Amino acid sequence: MQAKKRYLILFSAGTCLILLFCFGGIQVPLSRRGSHRRDDRSLTGYHLGARWRRLSGFMQAFSSLGKDSSDELHEHMSPRQKRDTNSGLYTGKRCRMETCFDFSLCERNGFKVYLYPQLKGEKLSESYQNILASIEGSRFYTPDPGQACLFVLSLDTLDRDQLSPYYVHNLKAKIQGLPLWNEGKNHIIFNLYSGTWPDYTEDLGFDIGLAMLAKASISTENFRPNFDISIPLFSKDHPRTGGERGYLKHNTIPPFRKYMLVFKGKRYLTGIGSDTRNALYHVHNSEDVVLLTTCKHGKDWQKHKDARCDKDNAEYDKYEYREMLYNSTFCLVPRGRRLGSFRFLEALQAACVPVMLSNGWELPFSEIIDWKTAAVIGDERLLLQIPSTVRSIHQDKILSLRQQTQFLWEAYFNSVEKIVLTTLEIIQDRVSEHWSRSSLMWNSLPGGLFALPQYSTSLRDFPFYYAKLGIKPNPKFTAIIHVVTPLVSLSQPVMKLLVAVAKSQYCAQVTSFTPS
Repeated sequence: MQAKKRYLILFSAGTCLILLFCFGGIQVPLSRRGSHRRDDRSLTGYHLGARWRRLSGFMQAFSSLGKDSSDELHEHMSPRQKRDTNSGLYTGKRCRMETCFDFSLCERNGFKVYLYPQLKGEKLSESYQNILASIEGSRFYTPDPGQACLFVLSLDTLDRDQLSPYYVHNLKAKIQGLPLWNEGKNHIIFNLYSGTWPDYTEDLGFDIGLAMLAKASISTENFRPNFDISIPLFSKDHPRTGGERGYLKHNTIPPFRKYMLVFKGKRYLTGIGSDTRNALYHVHNSEDVVLLTTCKHGKDWQKHKDARCDKDNAEYDKYEYREMLYNSTFCLVPRGRRLGSFRFLEALQAACVPVMLSNGWELPFSEIIDWKTAAVIGDERLLLQIPSTVRSIHQDKILSLRQQTQFLWEAYFNSVEKIVLTTLEIIQDRVSEHWSRSSLMWNSLPGGLFALPQYSTSLRDFPFYYAKLGIKPNPKFTAIIHVVTPLVSLSQPVMKLLVAVAKSQYCAQVTSFTPS
């Protein structure tokens, strides 16, 4: 009997151990596992148990902090190519303002920006010249590096496509030789194009270290929140200052136009970005949903020509792009080779509500702009649902979206100067959080560039926001009179003006000042 009891106890204990092992109660230390075990599991179809799936998202999100490119984006690349790509990306992946920015440089002289002097023999693209000129003409500029809080390179980093004529060679060595580089701390690097054919990764070709990125087409995976800044992709013809106003001259009620949804652009037959554009014909109906693509792209497009190319090319030539753009309620903005495209700014200016179809794109100035009030955020995987989605949007909502596109275009995007100033103002708000602008200031007229936090961060101090706050303006005013000549006689015209203004029942006080 005792022997049977012992066997029964051993059997029960063994069963418990097996159950504990199967359900995660006992885990083998990592040091005892083979380094290849994880790959073996993927090959044999190993999957996380149902009880762990809820936690897998958090684990993947944490583990992705140390990665520079996703397996999904580069699954067709060899391991060596992946290593080369990762080595070219920035190592300061975990950088935040609190860890990679020296706030003490801003405490002494405020938020000042220093431009490196241009090096001999270094050519600058027109777009980068416009960026530097916008900084130099701003209130933030200082010619003294000892007073600077932020540093901007004089080396052109906008186009990092190795096939581009504007690509700057040996940039890594040139940057490392700068005496103020300091591993990139308190530096900001502007970039519009990164990577090259066929993968168009976000590789800049050099390690930016601890520098911030102001980058177009940046992915949410590589974007470092509260550190990098996503900027729009703009063309070399984008005006440096001024900029055109939005197309919406008056509100049309109902707000529907000739077309419901339009797009006209290249159809990439192969390579990254081709999947979405190749599928647009499924929702094109030649009536109110007009999505046109052409196969004519590159020198060897005919080698990859498919059965639809002739028909697509013929229909593509029938429509004029501007006529479509200005006569459509919604404009599709699908990804191209890179996540961003020129269609984004074109749609904003035309008061054509952008329908974003670029999964994983960190939208421009997402830190301050609420894009849900000005755009429809779509999903590439749900392309067939896009027409029904935009048709279901109420006309009041469409009118609101359209008005917001015009505000955002004129406030932040219609010139290189505004794009640059918005970038700098965002960084200044981070540096001086105690007087940073609220979301309402950024997303309401007249915009964050016109509400200086040094004056006030209280909405009550700005008449622009009285209506939103339900505040009525004070019935009385303060008169400020600039006197250019000394006051020596009561018969002077300026004295008569002072008396007349002071007699007004709506005048609270009169203040006059003379030049020193």
